[in-house]
Amino acid sequence: MGFLIRMTFWFSLVLLLLPLNTGAQNGEAPVAPLQALLAARAAVSDIAGICERQPDVCETGASAFHTIAGRAREGTRMVLRYVDEDDTPQVADTQTLTGSVPAAAE
Repeated sequence: MGFLIRMTFWFSLVLLLLPLNTGAQNGEAPVAPLQALLAARAAVSDIAGICERQPDVCETGASAFHTIAGRAREGTRMVLRYVDEDDTPQVADTQTLTGSVPAAAE
């Protein structure tokens, strides 16, 4: 979930940095790339300070992160066990394996 939030943030920042004149068409003043960068920097610093203002939010977030990480670890282990299982049939007969027929004795 954090990955999606970060990707949305950076994608929106990239969109703000693209030189498009859509704001001018709507009657709004366009946002300069420097203004967008400064606003993003202020938002990141504000989010970083949330642990000082509301420590319970950080505790809950940390516990949720540990729960999600544990579930991801267990899911990865399950997938690896499934992939590593050797469920290919063991073939003892070479004729079945290669499809060849032994030469007839003369």
